Amino acid sequence: MLRNVGKVYQIIRIVIGLGALSLFFVGPKTPWGLLGILPLVTAFGGFCPLYGMFGMSTCRTRAGSQS
Repeated sequence: MLRNVGKVYQIIRIVIGLGALSLFFVGPKTPWGLLGILPLVTAFGGFCPLYGMFGMSTCRTRAGSQS
C-alpha cells in the first residue's frame, strides 16, 4: 500500500486524534470521542482512504517508490 500522508499531516492527525479521544476518557465522556481513533489509525498507517479515493497525497516520495 502506498503512503499518502506526509510527516507534518501525521503529526496533525495524532494531535487531533488524541484530543478527540480525551473527550471520551476525560472530558464529557461522549461516545463521539471514539472518532479520534480514525485519525490515529491513518497517521500511524501512513495511508488515508479518502486521499487515495481522490488521488491526493501529502507525502513527499520519489516517483515509483513505495514506503
